[in-house]
Amino acid sequence: MPRTHAVLSRHAMATAILALLAACGSSDYVDVAPVSTAPAAPADPAFVDNVPAPAIAAFVDNAATNQQSQTTVDVNAGVRVLAPFMDLWRPVKQTIDVSTWDGLQGTVLNQAVHDKNIQYVVDATTQRTAAQATNAYLDDRQNQAYSIVDGMGPLTAAWRAGSKATTTITAVAPDATTVKYDDGGNGAGDATTAEFGSVVSFINAMRSNGSTEPSKRFYKYPRPWRWSSAVKVVPALEPAKSPTPATDGGFPSGHTNAAMLNSLAMAYAMPERFQEMISRGLELGENRILAGMHSPLDVMGGRMLAQAIFTGNINAPANAALKQKAYADAHAYVQAQTGTTVGTLYAYAHGGMTDTDRFADHDTNKANYLRRLTFGFAPIKATDAPAVVPKGAEAILETRLPYLDAMQRRAVLRSTALPSGYPLLDDAEGWGRLNLFAAADGYGAFNGSVVVTMDASRGGFWAMDAWRNDISGSGKLTLKGTGRLVLTGKNSWTGGTEIAGGTLEADSNDALGTGDVYVGSAGTLASAAPGRLAIGGAYVQLDKGTLNIALGANNAGTVAVKGTATIVGGTLHVTFAGGFKPTVGTTYPVLSAGSRKGVFANVVADGYKATVVYSNTSVAVRIDG
Repeated sequence: MPRTHAVLSRHAMATAILALLAACGSSDYVDVAPVSTAPAAPADPAFVDNVPAPAIAAFVDNAATNQQSQTTVDVNAGVRVLAPFMDLWRPVKQTIDVSTWDGLQGTVLNQAVHDKNIQYVVDATTQRTAAQATNAYLDDRQNQAYSIVDGMGPLTAAWRAGSKATTTITAVAPDATTVKYDDGGNGAGDATTAEFGSVVSFINAMRSNGSTEPSKRFYKYPRPWRWSSAVKVVPALEPAKSPTPATDGGFPSGHTNAAMLNSLAMAYAMPERFQEMISRGLELGENRILAGMHSPLDVMGGRMLAQAIFTGNINAPANAALKQKAYADAHAYVQAQTGTTVGTLYAYAHGGMTDTDRFADHDTNKANYLRRLTFGFAPIKATDAPAVVPKGAEAILETRLPYLDAMQRRAVLRSTALPSGYPLLDDAEGWGRLNLFAAADGYGAFNGSVVVTMDASRGGFWAMDAWRNDISGSGKLTLKGTGRLVLTGKNSWTGGTEIAGGTLEADSNDALGTGDVYVGSAGTLASAAPGRLAIGGAYVQLDKGTLNIALGANNAGTVAVKGTATIVGGTLHVTFAGGFKPTVGTTYPVLSAGSRKGVFANVVADGYKATVVYSNTSVAVRIDG
């Protein structure tokens, strides 16, 4: 079989090929002639995904109405966010009358959902561990802005040093069952410091118009321990139980709302821990259930309201300069404290193990976050209603997905939203169905043309990011710029992929969907798949483009093209992954195809001399030394 050496120029390669072909005879003919033209790139869809805001009054335009002086759906945007609760529970009065309210002034409209809601708390509180009880107590009594900072993992110490946040509650006091302890700390920290004060001010600003009291007093839904004596409140929290139900509604959870507002602010300022911080916020929400103080519906409502309030604040013109300064100051301080740079901060932030950072495992966080969005409720309505995205919600992701524009971030939010039909979550604006954890992992579907331009010179997520969702849809992905985008999902989009610039790294066998893949002259396809990377259509590589194969045992990293592989030139770069050490004299397959045309201009095998070996349906490398 004819072979070409890695260091041969294209002209010398062609000469050698012709000589070898003459020697071999026609019966052994293998087409290794260079090609100068290639098929066109996958066709660009004629549209980009447009995600308009719902044509209703938006919370972001009416956030200031969330005040205790306004407590009805008609006049309070926060109360209106939670309006689907009235499908489950109807307060007797639409205006508050605390002089006569006995705490049970309402009618259950969906008994099955209500019963499950309270039984969930019964089960959780009767089965909780001592450690869960302690955590529930601390999350109840500590200021939420202090409590959730441990979601920063390896960055926690630096964050607390910068914020100078304090608490007076560090453990469960021996007499806590009879004495109510309030946190005398300073919450998010000291806003007067030069280095970190902007960050503290930003966190506090994100809680503007943030009260849950108007909703509590409108909906009048009792706390779970008022519904059932089988609910076991954490004994150390007995002194914290209010004796006045008229001012102590359960829905929505105020602690969850505060925790999520704080966690969203911290995630915005330090998006390297975005998913971990919002996971910590919902963990605090679940601790409210374990405490016996709130039900799942209470916690779900607290999350919804927090997302709306944060969106109102992050979009407020008055906060435009503050949010930028908070982001910059947080990074400057934390990087100085940890000895990191813009290029190394992410790795440092994820350098902990689960014994020191309980949010170290992405998949565990993902499962917990998804579970806490619905707490096991089954849908009660149709599950196929199209998702809508609230006006301004895309701003939540502007530091986490900075290389996408606002409409693209809206498309991400829609494509990762929960199915419809769950109790409470089908609000008209779309707050209930948002899955911010999934959104931080990129698109869930490509609809139309998706063009992503990254810039390695800007560092952070501009330089490298990973999309971990299973991406469907009929659209096309085009990568431009100089950054590196990693795909890890079981992807099935059909419109093809064009790598016009930068590096697209495929870390799963199905990372590239089912369409054609086109590697332009400034692009690199990097295969780090655990097995054979599947390309469902044709593969085209232009001159100066690069195919990078991270070759491992059992054909890991190799590429399997269903259609024709057309190689106009460019580079084949073979690295060796997972400790794999090739054997000198052995030939290793790197690409298979329905048919192959053309040859690489350059071949590099890290640490070895290699010869490229072609057949009409494959490319391999022989390790020469």
